Amino acid sequence: MSKKIAVVVGSLRKGSFSKQIAKNVMKLFPSDYEPEFVEIGNLPLYNEDIDTPENVPAEYTAFRDQIKEAAGVLFVTPEYNRSIPGGLKNAIDVGSRPYGQSAWDKKPAAVISVSPGAISGFGANHALRQSLVFLNMPTLQQPEAYIGNVTNILDEDGNVAEGTVGFLQSIVDAYVELLNRY
Repeated sequence: MSKKIAVVVGSLRKGSFSKQIAKNVMKLFPSDYEPEFVEIGNLPLYNEDIDTPENVPAEYTAFRDQIKEAAGVLFVTPEYNRSIPGGLKNAIDVGSRPYGQSAWDKKPAAVISVSPGAISGFGANHALRQSLVFLNMPTLQQPEAYIGNVTNILDEDGNVAEGTVGFLQSIVDAYVELLNRY
C-alpha cells in the first residue's frame, strides 16, 4: 500500500514557480509513495462563525480529509513580504481547526521555499516552520531547501536543470527517511 503525501503549494498563480518545482519534486519519490496536490485556492477565509457543525464549508471538510489521509505534507511556497502567502496561512488555519482536532497533528513535513531572487524565500521558509512547531509537525531539518534564482533552473517546459535534480533528490531522500520514522 502506498503512502499518500499531501503537496501544498503556497502560490495560487497558474504559472507558479513553486508549483513547477513541486511537480519536479513529486517525480522523485519512491514508487511506494503517492504525492498529490491539495488545493488551497478554493478555501473560504477561515472564520469560526462559519466553521460550525451545521454550516462548515464543504471545502473545509474536503481539505481537512485530504490532509488527514496523508502520511506527510510537503510544503512548497514562495515568499511574500518576508513571510508566507495569505492563501497558505489560511490553509494552515483551516486545517488546524476545530481546536483540538487539527488535521496537521503529527504529520511529518518538509518545506521548500522558492524565489526568483537570491534570498531564496528564506523568510517564508522560517515563518512557515514557526507555525509547524505549534501544529506538532515533525519537520525535515536537513538538507535545508531554499531554491533561489528559480528562473535560471527551470526550462520552458517547467523542468529543472540537470544539476538541480540531485539536490532535489537529496531533499526527497531525507524526507522519506523522516517519514519512515513515523
